[in-house]
Amino acid sequence: MKGVGYATQVIVALLNIYYIVVLAWAIFYLSNSFTWDLPWASCNNTWNTDSCMEFQRGNSSINHYENTTSPVIEFWERKVLRISPGLDHIGSLNWDLVICLAVAWVICYFCIWKGVKSTGKVVYFTATFPYAMLLILLIRGVTLPGAYRGIQFYLYPDLGRLSDPQVWMDAGTQIFFSYAICLGCLTALGSYNKYNNNCYRDCLSLCFLNSGTSFVAGFAIFSILGFMSYEQSVPISEVAESGPGLAFIAYPRAVSMMPFSPLWACCFFIMIVFLGLDSQFVCVESLVTAMVDMYPSTFRRKNRRELFILAVALISFLMGLIMLTEGGMYVFQLFDYYAASGMCLLFVAIFETVCIAWIYGADRFYDNIEDMIGYRPGSLIKYCWLFFTPATCFGTFAFSLIKYTPLKYNNEYVYPWWGYGLGWILALSSMMCIPLWVAMKLYYTPGTLKERLTILTTPSTDLPKTKLEQEKLLAVFAADGDSLRQKAPPTKDGYFPVDEKESNC
Repeated sequence: MKGVGYATQVIVALLNIYYIVVLAWAIFYLSNSFTWDLPWASCNNTWNTDSCMEFQRGNSSINHYENTTSPVIEFWERKVLRISPGLDHIGSLNWDLVICLAVAWVICYFCIWKGVKSTGKVVYFTATFPYAMLLILLIRGVTLPGAYRGIQFYLYPDLGRLSDPQVWMDAGTQIFFSYAICLGCLTALGSYNKYNNNCYRDCLSLCFLNSGTSFVAGFAIFSILGFMSYEQSVPISEVAESGPGLAFIAYPRAVSMMPFSPLWACCFFIMIVFLGLDSQFVCVESLVTAMVDMYPSTFRRKNRRELFILAVALISFLMGLIMLTEGGMYVFQLFDYYAASGMCLLFVAIFETVCIAWIYGADRFYDNIEDMIGYRPGSLIKYCWLFFTPATCFGTFAFSLIKYTPLKYNNEYVYPWWGYGLGWILALSSMMCIPLWVAMKLYYTPGTLKERLTILTTPSTDLPKTKLEQEKLLAVFAADGDSLRQKAPPTKDGYFPVDEKESNC
């Protein structure tokens, strides 16, 4: 399991470097929204080219004229990214984005530097405020003309796309990220709970809340896309975007077509900033908690934790600067496609479920849960751990390898061979932690190969005993005539009291 832990923290460390770049983009867009005329709504700017053509209501000419681009795309590519021809042309830094990235890291640092208690207070606002923004955007979206087009497109998807392996990979990646699975984040934050916290109830609540939020958010997004389709007289599939294109191309274009567009732009990008901050809090807290727990004598001293978080923020900021160059978008896509992709997370999930369900034991894990919450969850979950989850993860992982397609930026730019090499190094940097740790433990454990495997796949004897295991041990002692007998109910901590004569003290 320790190899799995190292793999998850490598993924989290890479996430800390590149995910916050999205926050820098959002802050940049937000800073440009405080104006009556949005800069991405017109072609009258210094970064626009002669081929720029403003979109007009009821006019789909921009989609059919060749060699023309929209102002929102030119703002994204020429003002925000200042994108170069390829990965081999890194170019200079975009200092506007550097300032935005620094602001994002400063906010993140001062929100989490005092530990999970201060983070929890901040999250009360940053996690609930986006719901207010989402509700406002939802009401606005469904009242726009043409919204029904987008909602119909959302509720009746093309089922033929299910044969595309990339759809399953994208869906798996989204689920893993939205639930923070195989990232160590839930484990790190859960370690601050009381022992008897009802983790089963929290898990079910998280699942329903997360999935429900995503479902409702779909109406807010696709109603806006339907409005764009109606205004431009084009099919909904031609205005739909995914990834960064949805947040920084499709939605900015949509709000620029609404009355009082700066207001809706501010609402949207404030929501994006708060959502991104929540995710960044969790990732940084996961890495910091893991390191502090591994080296308590070093970091559990006065101001050591704060200094360590500062070091993490500073190093991540410096490493993220390469993504703010003219060729930075190509580097960002490499990180997004390889470093923390569904492939890496599925690989970790396979070993995590096998270790918990088959090596540690699903029944033993059930005993631990019962010891904490007082009852055993339904048996369906146990069989999911044993069979369904590892089989699904392995099947999807194998399918993604068989149908692997190299990354292309905008489905056009083909990376050089060394670019793909860097991508696979990023992917293997986390996945190789597991086999390397297994090989190291096999090498240093004494005995024959069979004895080593037996030792390494047997749960440690110094693990805390559940109340049920304590009762079984006492029953064995009582049957052997041992002086320790249960004469009173267990204490609050699960221990059985003995009198002075029995204690031999």
